[in-house]
Amino acid sequence: MTDPIPPFSAAEYDRRLAKARAAMAAQDLDAVIATDPSNQAWLTGYDGWSFYVHQAVVLPAGGRPLWWGRNQDANGAKRTVDLSRTDVAGYADHYVQSTTRHPMQDLAARLSDMGLGAGRIGVEMDNYYYSAKAHAALSEALPQATLLDATALVNWCRAVKSDEELGFMRRAARITEKIQRHAIERAAPGLRKNELAAGIMAEGILGVGEDWGDYPAIVPLLPSGSDAAAPHLTWDGREMRDGEATFFELAGVYRRYHVPCSRTVFLGDPPDHIRRAEAALIAGLEAGLDAARAGNQARDIANALGAEMEKAGIERGARCGYAIGLSYPPDWGERTISLREEDETVLEPDMTFHFMPGLWMDDWGLEITEPIRITAEGPAECFCDLPRELIAKP
Repeated sequence: MTDPIPPFSAAEYDRRLAKARAAMAAQDLDAVIATDPSNQAWLTGYDGWSFYVHQAVVLPAGGRPLWWGRNQDANGAKRTVDLSRTDVAGYADHYVQSTTRHPMQDLAARLSDMGLGAGRIGVEMDNYYYSAKAHAALSEALPQATLLDATALVNWCRAVKSDEELGFMRRAARITEKIQRHAIERAAPGLRKNELAAGIMAEGILGVGEDWGDYPAIVPLLPSGSDAAAPHLTWDGREMRDGEATFFELAGVYRRYHVPCSRTVFLGDPPDHIRRAEAALIAGLEAGLDAARAGNQARDIANALGAEMEKAGIERGARCGYAIGLSYPPDWGERTISLREEDETVLEPDMTFHFMPGLWMDDWGLEITEPIRITAEGPAECFCDLPRELIAKP
């Protein structure tokens, strides 16, 4: 077997492990069990569609991290993790979806072998991939250990991107531009929505030049007309129609790094109320981008947007953005910083966000959004170069 080529340098992985361990030390943890596949990939390089079974990276306060999962997926780990600094272990298939045993029993035995049987161990309690049953089984199998909530501990370590990560995101942004342009150009009355979605996905996977496209953590979102009042509808087999707006919330992805962006197409002549909403949304975006400066707080972006919305008489109470980067289904956000009125997180250079002030009204919707990077000086940098406007196609 040839040695794997991890996506990042050894120095980058060393930086990540050191940062995560500093966060662990601040909470007096002997180890963290990262079940979130994004955190597993960030810590070790592991990449596989195996997150439907129990798996994790165990990061001890000292020594080598351990990737742990199903035996057949251990082969995938050996082909993707940085083996120079990561151990790999698998559990037998009789644990999978069993009613008489649980994979966490195997993990508990390994933790004991690592000297952690009576340790203070952080677990990701509020995470899609760590079930109530998993927690109960681990607690029962490690009666002397103290299991503590370390939800988002590793996620927060990912908030400020390295130069290597930003390079991946810029590649992803070129794919985002490509699929947005494809969607905008193809949108026309009579085109079935599933055909449009198929083209978007194909173009995204083909990528740009040598930069191949990865699968997105969220499928293309492209509701039309009154369906666009709901932000998370996907597609069906109906045809696009004159007199309707369709927003395209799409993400180009390169090696699991996502750059989501939205644009809206109106087939026909947009009515005045949508044009007024467009003007307010663009003014709010520009005000928010100007407020997205290092040293300001996350809420300053939301408040700048809100002030422009208020001038236009538009009420918008939802958060208007979130941290982005490395992600797996079912979400391309990092589940840390939110752009909303109460989030006092101080913005730092190289934090990255999807600034997405969508409008979802009673019977129509409008999304014009920007993926951004906080810079050392001045307003935020936009990853994508796309016209910031409602696209009308008469």
